Amino acid sequence: MAGIVGWGCYIPRNRIRVEEVANSSSADAEKIKSGLKVIEKSVPGIDEDTITISVEAARNAIKVAGIKPDTLDALYIGSESHPYAVKPTGTVLAEALGVGNKYTTADFEFACKAGTAAIQVGLAWIKSGMAKLVLVGGCDTAQASPGDPLEYTAAAGGAVFILGLDNVVAQINHTVSFTSDTPDFWRREHEKYPSHAGAFTGQPAYYKHIINATKMLLGEVGKSSDDYDYVVFHQPNGKFPERVAKVLGFTKKQYAPGLLVDRIGNTYSGASMLGLSAVLDVAKPGESILVTSYGSGAGSDSFDIVVTDEIEKVRSRARTVESYIQNKIYISYTDYLKNTGVLE
Repeated sequence: MAGIVGWGCYIPRNRIRVEEVANSSSADAEKIKSGLKVIEKSVPGIDEDTITISVEAARNAIKVAGIKPDTLDALYIGSESHPYAVKPTGTVLAEALGVGNKYTTADFEFACKAGTAAIQVGLAWIKSGMAKLVLVGGCDTAQASPGDPLEYTAAAGGAVFILGLDNVVAQINHTVSFTSDTPDFWRREHEKYPSHAGAFTGQPAYYKHIINATKMLLGEVGKSSDDYDYVVFHQPNGKFPERVAKVLGFTKKQYAPGLLVDRIGNTYSGASMLGLSAVLDVAKPGESILVTSYGSGAGSDSFDIVVTDEIEKVRSRARTVESYIQNKIYISYTDYLKNTGVLE
């Protein structure tokens, strides 16, 4: 029974309101908020990056799992914003956690689905018997060029999961992927900010991959939307996941617990991972969860998950997603530019 034995998250406490960003370019804040369905977003501290976010989220996940760091066999962090082009995030993370030297690591990149890709690889290691415990995560400090529409949503945060066979709190029953060469969003080597194809990022990019991956999963496990208590979709804004949920037959009751983008923005590789973490914070034994991520370039990973009785034993060991969302301070647009490296 392979699956999640521990989960943890971290969201920086800095926030900037949509109005504050809109004022910098005399844009209509109310129109932007209603169009994107985003009120505010998280912003990294000036000394925060993918590594520090990974460390904090991993410490929470280890607390929940009740394991010692040196029992981890592999560490995989997915991100669009690894601090180093040549040097892994995983080695720094392992050193900070006290993992020791008997482990393997690699950094994952696949736009916003790098974290779920890491889950698939970690799960394969567990099921093959090559590892007993694997740490996987999706964390980002998302980039956006000043004045670009991405500036209203690109945020910071992430979640980490410990995968194993014993004391599983959420069993991962099945996973599938739907992938194609669809260039809706990209960032070339040495470029500071990503480029995107505007409305093309919705259809045929996001919608095509999310819908096909989800339908593929439902077909292979023999279930329908009614069989799930919760559903989590990648959330680049508030509109896309709500629309895709309607198309696939899911209700607001199913997607609301994991929909966080309106209050923290799009955390890229951390988006669907944080959504799953938020659901695990409240899910009860026996409840079912469907998660489908999306990464530009393009692909989606979909998961069928069932919560076990073990979750009640560990739920209170670490901070919840909601506790991080509520712990916030608002910053100015100038401070936002400093913290995100626009002003150096």
